[in-house]
Amino acid sequence: MIDITFENTIKPILMFFVKHAPFIFGVIINVIIIMVINKIINIFEAKLTARLKEKHSDSTLLNLLPILVKVLKAVIIFMLLVGFLESFGYNVSSIIAGFGITGIAVGFAAKETIGNIFGSLGLLGDKVYKIGDYIKFNGLEGYVEKINLRSTSIRTLDNFVVNVANNKIANEEITNVSKCKKRKIDITVGIEYGTPNEKIDRAIEILKEIATNNEQIIGSGMFTTIDELNNSSIDIRFFEYTTETTWAKYKVVKGNIIREIIHRYREEGISFAFPSTSVYIEKNGN
Repeated sequence: MIDITFENTIKPILMFFVKHAPFIFGVIINVIIIMVINKIINIFEAKLTARLKEKHSDSTLLNLLPILVKVLKAVIIFMLLVGFLESFGYNVSSIIAGFGITGIAVGFAAKETIGNIFGSLGLLGDKVYKIGDYIKFNGLEGYVEKINLRSTSIRTLDNFVVNVANNKIANEEITNVSKCKKRKIDITVGIEYGTPNEKIDRAIEILKEIATNNEQIIGSGMFTTIDELNNSSIDIRFFEYTTETTWAKYKVVKGNIIREIIHRYREEGISFAFPSTSVYIEKNGN
């Protein structure tokens, strides 16, 4: 039969709490302090983020802030822990030395993670891209959705989300399409060799008119000219720039220009060339 009495059960528990009361009380106080400081930092981060978005939406600090906050919290917790242990007579220097040795071992094991952290800091510090930018690198392109300590999340044109390690991105040649102020539209139009001279000239003029009258095109048709005498066509090149830089809007502008070229050429009887072969049969003199 189990003997449950005050002397055997409750008293030892009470004695334990009385003996270690300062330590237990200190743990509780430190936990409360950490929770309060964590709350204050979160409030400060939220207010600073809102102010930066309002006044400096392209600030690098917007992307660096979450990382800095995490580092700050870790430092504060470490300092409180060290101070707490020292107040109870623990040899903190030996603990820190142990952390140092352990840190070296962990560093070798987690070198990829550390590389990703430094990669993210480098990308953010150099303002290579920010959340919402459209980027291209190593055959992958899409919109940046998240920038974390370890990776960057990119939503591709297929609407898939791809997570790429930051240390890999940092070593790639990145094209930030969102930072360009204009994008080129390069269209080659082939017309038949049998097209009369006046219609060849008219074909060039039509392309110049399209460039001049389109508000989304920068220029006045100065880069529109005969480009090459191809195997089956006289090639006229339409080379201009548009103010629309995002992929979707750029494609719409280019598509509208091609559609207008087709309509205008058909209206004026200018025929498009297609691959063809001319066969010459030599007549026998006999």
